[in-house]
Amino acid sequence: MIESILWVLFVLACIVVSAVILLQEGKGGGLSEAFGGVGQQTFGVKAEGINKFTGWAALVVVVLAIAITKFRAGDGGSVVKTVDAPVSAPGDAGAPPAEPPPAGGDGK
Repeated sequence: MIESILWVLFVLACIVVSAVILLQEGKGGGLSEAFGGVGQQTFGVKAEGINKFTGWAALVVVVLAIAITKFRAGDGGSVVKTVDAPVSAPGDAGAPPAEPPPAGGDGK
């Protein structure tokens, strides 16, 4: 139940981060600002608010991802599940081991 809630919150947070990033316009500048060019102020004074919101939303995504990972690791001790390889095939339970091929290089 808790894991389902965490997944729903995680997906919603990912959608919010994606939407906020896509709504922002590029600020321009790039390397031209390093050489004295004037960068384009897209959001004006309010740019700081949208940048903070994007950072907080991204932080929520990271925290939820870690929480989901920790929650799943608590179930079995590890997030990665390992499967033991079978010792022998199901039909060969009583069969003797096969002989190795001859050591002759030509296979005859």
